[in-house]
Amino acid sequence: MIRYAKPTTVDEALALLGEDRWRILAGGTDFYPAQGAKPFRDNILDINGLAALRGIAETDDYWRIGARTTWTDVVRHKLPRAFDALKAAACEVGSVQIQNVASVAGNLCNASPAADGVPALQVVDAEVELRSAKATRYLPLGGFILGNRRTALQPDEMVTAIRVPKRSAVGSSAFVKLGARRYLVISIAMAAARLVIEDGVVADAAIAVGACSAVARRLAGVEAALADAVLSAPIDELSPIADVRGSAEYREHAAREIVVRAVCAATSLGEGKVAA
Repeated sequence: MIRYAKPTTVDEALALLGEDRWRILAGGTDFYPAQGAKPFRDNILDINGLAALRGIAETDDYWRIGARTTWTDVVRHKLPRAFDALKAAACEVGSVQIQNVASVAGNLCNASPAADGVPALQVVDAEVELRSAKATRYLPLGGFILGNRRTALQPDEMVTAIRVPKRSAVGSSAFVKLGARRYLVISIAMAAARLVIEDGVVADAAIAVGACSAVARRLAGVEAALADAVLSAPIDELSPIADVRGSAEYREHAAREIVVRAVCAATSLGEGKVAA
């Protein structure tokens, strides 16, 4: 018999996860399209009653984004400029109606290579908080998303928050997305950049590209080479595929161009300027 449960506390949800296998339902914007017209065959754990998992809070060491926080919540919350890329990515997640219900954690757990929120969270060194009835653990975003639709989430765990260390929530950031049309589009390529500029010099840089690898990637080579030119820096971390939205070669050229645009935007130079 298929079970449906809608717990009202996190502890109740974790107890249920410890006793059986469940599909977790949050915003449902990925859940229902994936289900389609097929009959339900899995137990459904509806976490929409867990008010404790929604909202953004500041502590001495972290910014904490609850798992059920929506993209609209992100856009509306007052955050440092380092989160500007995340706010811009939030505005690209589907339509406004989807942004009103889709959760930040759901975007990560879906583990799509084209998930808009991932590069913007990577450049602020976000980590994922996973809880079970027995323990709490923290994984860097790169250690949580393992591949296309694959994560490190265990059957008895759920994502309860995303944490951003305050040491990484500095500087300014920007997000650039390339798609076949303006709205409701899956990315061909996207880039997020966060820069700390001191006395006109790049003191720290974080660059990430999505939709050009099985998982979004930080570009260590570009970060290290920002004192030179982005257009000539190596981007060996990427392994773009060819599909109906673009060829692998096109994706690689597009990724380099949107990295330039994101870097320019993060430095307030504006698109069309030379990034160096």
